[in-house]
Amino acid sequence: MTTRKLYSKEFKLDAISLVLEQGYSRAHAARSLEINPSMLGRWIKEHESVDGQAFRRSGKLTAEQLEIRQLREENRHLKMEKDILRKATVFFAKETHRSVRSLPSTRRPGQST
Repeated sequence: MTTRKLYSKEFKLDAISLVLEQGYSRAHAARSLEINPSMLGRWIKEHESVDGQAFRRSGKLTAEQLEIRQLREENRHLKMEKDILRKATVFFAKETHRSVRSLPSTRRPGQST
């Protein structure tokens, strides 16, 4: 049975750099590093899909990374609430405007405006 080889974060980032920054093809870079091209493709996909969170090793976060994640989640939640409130304000403003226009006039006959 073969053991699974683990690659360091630095190795993965260097491999990604060969493709994204130095112009090597995935196949050429993988061949020169003696790794499977599909593995290099997965590394590139992970690197591009997550903002600085790639290759974290079993999800272990530093206190700073955890705080940033929590603040981003809170920020996303607050933006969503703000958007809901903005839409509700527009909706109710339109409803109020419509209901004011549809109210019967309170002027009496013979009164001038």
